[in-house]
Amino acid sequence: MSDKPWDFLIQGAKVFDGSGAPIPPIEDIAIASGRIAARGPDLDASLARKVIDGSERWAMPGLFDIHTHYDLELEVAPGLPESVRHGTTTVVIANCSLGLAFGAQRTAGADPIVDCYARVENIPKSVLRATADKVDWDNPKAYLQHLNTLRLGPNLVTLVPHSMLRIEVMGFEASVSRDPTEDELQAMEALLAQALDDGYAGFSTDALPFHYLANQPNTHKTIPTQFARYPEIKRLTEVVRQKGAVWQATPPKDSTIGTIKTFLLSCGRFHGKPLKTTVVAALDVQSNRKIVRLARLLARVLNSRLLNGDFHLQALAAPFKVWSDGAVTPLSEEIAELRTLNEVELEDRDTRMQILNDPDYIKSFKAMWMTGKSGFGLARLKRLMRLEDYAFNRTLADMTVDVCPLVDWQGLDFQAVFDRVKAYNAGENTAFTEAEKTVLAEYFTAVRDEGDFMLGMLRAFDRKLSWYTVSANRDEAVVRKLLMDPQLLPGFNDSGAHLTNMAFYDGNLRALKMASDGGDEDVAYMVKRLTRDPARVFGVQGGSIEVGDQADITLIDPFALRRFDHNNSVRRQFREEFQHEQLVNRSDGVVSLVMIAGHPAWSGDRFEQAFGQEKMGTVLATTF
Repeated sequence: MSDKPWDFLIQGAKVFDGSGAPIPPIEDIAIASGRIAARGPDLDASLARKVIDGSERWAMPGLFDIHTHYDLELEVAPGLPESVRHGTTTVVIANCSLGLAFGAQRTAGADPIVDCYARVENIPKSVLRATADKVDWDNPKAYLQHLNTLRLGPNLVTLVPHSMLRIEVMGFEASVSRDPTEDELQAMEALLAQALDDGYAGFSTDALPFHYLANQPNTHKTIPTQFARYPEIKRLTEVVRQKGAVWQATPPKDSTIGTIKTFLLSCGRFHGKPLKTTVVAALDVQSNRKIVRLARLLARVLNSRLLNGDFHLQALAAPFKVWSDGAVTPLSEEIAELRTLNEVELEDRDTRMQILNDPDYIKSFKAMWMTGKSGFGLARLKRLMRLEDYAFNRTLADMTVDVCPLVDWQGLDFQAVFDRVKAYNAGENTAFTEAEKTVLAEYFTAVRDEGDFMLGMLRAFDRKLSWYTVSANRDEAVVRKLLMDPQLLPGFNDSGAHLTNMAFYDGNLRALKMASDGGDEDVAYMVKRLTRDPARVFGVQGGSIEVGDQADITLIDPFALRRFDHNNSVRRQFREEFQHEQLVNRSDGVVSLVMIAGHPAWSGDRFEQAFGQEKMGTVLATTF
């Protein structure tokens, strides 16, 4: 062992310390025993076992990812490499009312982990079952102890998931069919209070109306949290308020009054003191432009001096680009005709084909697909004004084929494919490959309109067709305004969920790149929003690099960041841990170093040997 007092010395970096100070100093940072040992100019390099050149680099606290669904991946790949490589050193888990705090909860034939996660987070049942099979705890305290035995990469912040809390107290079937009794509600309050005392950072609920169960006979029902009415939410969030913890929520999308009433719970004016509240999500939805404006207005009103709220919408630092495997995509659940296809087991193509060929279904599907696309009336007006009820984008020119058994169509948008179908059916002298002719002759000869065309695409390829569309956040200038809005928090990356439907693991880097357009002052502000601000909201230690702090550090090459093409960072890879494909991001060269509790985890373009083999992060201690 070396007798030198410091393990590492980062020399000459521009230090954005998370405070938001507009003029970042050029400093050295010394690390010893997992903590910041010293900071300042020209520290003595002879005192360090290893010196790291930080010149022409930005040093900052490790970044927070405040909205993940890594609960399952932690059990098979606790290093969480797809986040760490992008500079993330702390992740918040158990969002949207789903988590493993109460174990597998397999009783009376129910399998809640599979039932609740499979459709909401688009994770294959095989992955979910394999995880549930390994669960050997049955209470929140034991779960925290379990997490701290894993070879963690990043630090964890965990929430008490409301769906699982309901299941624990009421039983699965009752949790999706009725209100709790007074005794059951008191039991939920007691379990929540104890979990917060044990170290949980808060409580998560969900009210988005298209989060459905995946197992029969309940595929027509939403997850348990959505059966909770306002009095139940009020009682449970009052526990959170009194403990000083945080409430993570989603709005009841289809009810403006319900949304306002629910989120007034954040306000100290009516409830004695503010309730820290973080909400999904501030998105500039393409099909309804008013949503983001109303969301920002709501945040300003709730946080006003009059109402004294502590309310933070989560903003995504990327175009909301979503892939679909046939009809399987998180956005399709809001439309009944597409949801019907999602209720079928993923592997059961025969049943989906029966549905797609049913005359009544065809009539209903076509009516849905063509709504607002022609003629006159309210639906047409709403579509023209971008005020539709669906977030799902039904514009063929906005839908692009990514992977398809018919490789001739890969890279084409659906409108271009539809034009080829019409040309073929009209007998036009267009060059068609033999493979294309075969598919067109079998599935598309009866196509007369867009509705027929979409049905033909689903029949021909089912889940082997992967296509994408950008449903929100198309205008980068608007996205930057959202990220810089002090009422909001950068986040909503959904890391660890939707394996083949979306990838925003590099969301924090995207936010920093957009902030860099305004120079060091804006970068300092964004670093604060990605570090110290979420640490405060979630009530945990972290987000700063003062002497004595845990040494969670990210070192970024600003020149590589400026060159980083964040709109083309998604890659498709096979994950051995899941035995399944996953969409991921690559930003190699941008992040020079990631250090977690003084352990180097990522350097330049590779993981350190100890990463994934040794425990680095921990469940962060709460400060409330």
